[in-house]
Amino acid sequence: MYSDNHLSFPSKTPVLRNPFGATLATLVACLLLASVPCPAQSNSGSAQAQQSQPQQDQVPAAAGGPTGESGPIAVPKKNGDETPPPPPKPKAPPDQPEYSLHVNVPVVTIDAHVMGKDGRPLPLSLEQVQDHFKVWEDGVPQTIQSVTVSKAPITAVLLVEFAANNYNFMYDALNASYVFANSLQPQDWVAVASYDIKPHIIVDFTQDKQAIFGALNTLQIPGFQETDIFDAMYDMLDRLDRVPGHKELVVIGTGRDTFSKLTLDQILKKVKSTPNVTIYTIATGFAFLEMAAASNPYSTSWQIDYLQAQNQMAAFAKMTGGRSYVPRTLGELPDDFREIAGAIRDQYTITYKPTNTKQDGTYRKLKVELEGPDGKPLVIRDQKNHDIKYTIVARDGYTAKHEVE
Repeated sequence: MYSDNHLSFPSKTPVLRNPFGATLATLVACLLLASVPCPAQSNSGSAQAQQSQPQQDQVPAAAGGPTGESGPIAVPKKNGDETPPPPPKPKAPPDQPEYSLHVNVPVVTIDAHVMGKDGRPLPLSLEQVQDHFKVWEDGVPQTIQSVTVSKAPITAVLLVEFAANNYNFMYDALNASYVFANSLQPQDWVAVASYDIKPHIIVDFTQDKQAIFGALNTLQIPGFQETDIFDAMYDMLDRLDRVPGHKELVVIGTGRDTFSKLTLDQILKKVKSTPNVTIYTIATGFAFLEMAAASNPYSTSWQIDYLQAQNQMAAFAKMTGGRSYVPRTLGELPDDFREIAGAIRDQYTITYKPTNTKQDGTYRKLKVELEGPDGKPLVIRDQKNHDIKYTIVARDGYTAKHEVE
């Protein structure tokens, strides 16, 4: 029942009022729909299109693609990071096999010094000599890749003769060793070894100068009279060959060999085949030998023996680009070692790839020169415009690698 001011329904209970009236209303609605003309269908179709239009508008604008009557057609764009596939490699002709040839040519490194007439390094800048270095290998000129000034620290083995032969020789050798150790800088690496009938390693590589002095202080009483320098040098060169980088071998002694298992030819071959090692030698006993020669001028056999030993030491140094010194007095030692240190720290490092690419283990002769624009030796003048006589100190050669290595 209806009321003017309030309409109430029991909760959760459907209420049907006048079912006959509802049926009559339904029949009237059907008759009205049947009398609607046909254009109403097109209006219904447009309504459906309008209802579907919001769904098409939801397509993001970044989708792209052509636009039709029903809105944009969603075509996904390609990723901008994608690169087109590389073009196919051209195929070789049928008569040409596909292979590549690679030759590994090692770079040869030469350490060179420009020495004045007095035996001291000339203070030449890199700009003065960089474009004038020329290198010949077995007489063939080479193309230089680089020329630099190296100031690397010293990495050296001090090999001292200490045998029960003559007190004067021991005294000179020990004093020279102390002077060498005193000239070292904190960044230098030095090992100390002595030799008589065989080599003895006293201290391994160290930067501690006090440790080097302590090692030399242990050389008090010699054990044998033999001085086997060939065997000792061979052992030290073999050990240095396993140390990376450039190294120096400083030999202090008479140079006499009395009982080595190796011959002179064998040690010369070892010196040639050991790369990146420069030998410096200090001959001892010069004052004693001069005094002995003055007292007995008719005995020359032993003098020839010592002179031959000094020449052998000079040959070892020259082959490796080093220098040999024969100090007359102990006062010359500081200058000699100062020259050695300067030659090691201030040197020109030259690199090139040899034209001879064979790795056959042969020995290649080297020649290093400073050449002027006219093809003649470079002229170097001092501040007074006087010509300076100079020499180039470098290795005589090197041993090429063997292809089985």
